[in-house]
Amino acid sequence: MKTTVGLWIDHMKAVIVIISDNGEQIKLIISKVEKQPGRFGGIRSTTQYEQQQVQADDSRQREFTGHLNIYYDEVISCIRDAESILIFGPGEAKGQVQKRIEREKLRGRIVGVETVDEMTDHQIAAKVRQYFLNLK
Repeated sequence: MKTTVGLWIDHMKAVIVIISDNGEQIKLIISKVEKQPGRFGGIRSTTQYEQQQVQADDSRQREFTGHLNIYYDEVISCIRDAESILIFGPGEAKGQVQKRIEREKLRGRIVGVETVDEMTDHQIAAKVRQYFLNLK
């Protein structure tokens, strides 16, 4: 049997379901990423010296992107050996990791990318099992 992987991902965590001859395994990767940079609740201060009190947006964005790159590298290292990969999740992280996988020359292994809401680990595992059973 070939190794198949289902990857549920957002910017905060990734749930990886690996199905192989050895059975089913679920891995959880928690990112070290804080929420995407923005000003305090998206509200700009009206004080004259606010710019001196808040870190520059571009440096905060670079820090955010750096943390995401480390997180995505860790996720890709866990799924690198898969022959078929299903990627799903609620936000833009699934598209970002898909582009990273394609750059790593693993493009042909992606069998689907879907948008889904929050799910429990058991719901994610059941979805992956059902998806790959329907492909057979």
